[in-house]
Amino acid sequence: MLGYLARRLVMTVPTLLLVAIAVFTLVRLIPGDPVQVMLGDAAEPAQVAQMRAQLGLDQPIPLQFVHWLAKLLTGDFGHSITDNMAVLPLILERFQVSAIIVLVAVGLAACVAVPAGLIAAWRQNSALDLAVVGSATLLLSIPSFWLGLLLLLLFGLKLKWLPVIGYVPFSENFWQAMVFMLLPIATLTMIEIGVLTRMARAASIEVLRLEYVTHARAKGVPEWLVLGRHVLPNAFAPTWTLIGLVLGHLLGGIAVIETVFTLPGLGRLLVDSIFARDYPVVQGCLLFTAVIYVVVNLIVDLCYPLFDPRVTVA
Repeated sequence: MLGYLARRLVMTVPTLLLVAIAVFTLVRLIPGDPVQVMLGDAAEPAQVAQMRAQLGLDQPIPLQFVHWLAKLLTGDFGHSITDNMAVLPLILERFQVSAIIVLVAVGLAACVAVPAGLIAAWRQNSALDLAVVGSATLLLSIPSFWLGLLLLLLFGLKLKWLPVIGYVPFSENFWQAMVFMLLPIATLTMIEIGVLTRMARAASIEVLRLEYVTHARAKGVPEWLVLGRHVLPNAFAPTWTLIGLVLGHLLGGIAVIETVFTLPGLGRLLVDSIFARDYPVVQGCLLFTAVIYVVVNLIVDLCYPLFDPRVTVA
């Protein structure tokens, strides 16, 4: 296990280096000058030159990258150009909001989608199967922002059960914060149920056709035991992979959901920073997202032997 973990960590080093190069290059290709954004159009050329020198933007691009990478290795992601705040604490603060929504939503979606997909595969081509597949396809087809707006219209404006706009940190008031989180979590849960249900159904159908399932049934093993002991553990592995990909994607920033519900999450921070030409924050957010992907995929791989005994980690 330790050897496998060490190899995976070593393999992530060139991946993160390539990501850092790509992030740094793409950010520099964004149109606009951050110095002009900070100082305004009425700034004197001398002021612009002085500010560019302070930020290191007057140096060659390769030298800027080397300095930025050296700071990253010490945990220094730089400071925001717009408000002069440290980038890493800002990212971690915003990430907490996104992480709560994503982890709860994906957890709830998996609890609903995996049993639904298993039952639909068990009753393949029946009315129940068609209902599950139809519902999953419908949820999968609805844009997240549109579903969020519908929920806001129904529960916020029409019924007035939940707030339409705003956010309260959990550190201030836990229950009030949960009230503000209900609609975003519900929106994301419904969207991800569609994706995970289709994967769970497809994986379960494939396992149900294997010989050992037929053998278990021929021995007289109860159907619920066949599904729970023989089908579910082996069918869950592909779904677990998809859950890991979904988590990595959403933890990297759910900008649409956060914008619809006016939540100060990581995705919204990235979008706002792009519009503000805030290079350090954009670079930090993109690099942090890449790290999240790597960590989530590593955790998924390490958990595979727990769900599929045929997989060994040597």
